[in-house]
Amino acid sequence: MPHRLRKTRWMRGSRTHGYGAHDRHRGRGSRHYRRAGRHKHLWTYVVKYEPDYFGKHGFKPPRSKFLKVQAINVGQLEELVDKLEAEGKLEVREGLPYVDLAALGYDKLLGRGSISRPVLVRVKAFTELAEKKVSEAGGKIITD
Repeated sequence: MPHRLRKTRWMRGSRTHGYGAHDRHRGRGSRHYRRAGRHKHLWTYVVKYEPDYFGKHGFKPPRSKFLKVQAINVGQLEELVDKLEAEGKLEVREGLPYVDLAALGYDKLLGRGSISRPVLVRVKAFTELAEKKVSEAGGKIITD
């Protein structure tokens, strides 16, 4: 659009260019919201109404910092099966002793140690070595 046809040209001298009060077009700048001058002439406003306006106020740490993975080793798994069997709480599925590690509060099965009996294990996560040791003993791992 040519400059001579723009609204600005024929609004010269009108101050507000047809938008009424000066703060009705394109926002209000720093006025009315009491932002400018907080370290100068408006410091009393800050003291009275927003005492925490200046300074640092911390941060939210990442959630991963607080996540603790409850893990159990394959060697401990056999001890756990023996314990559940002695208490009479061991369930049998598909002809194998069934252990639900998620229900017992464990999130992951690790591969340290050894297992000599076949077990059917339900767990959220496991390592390759743990899977190998359980399958070599004749067992299976089930995940969700």
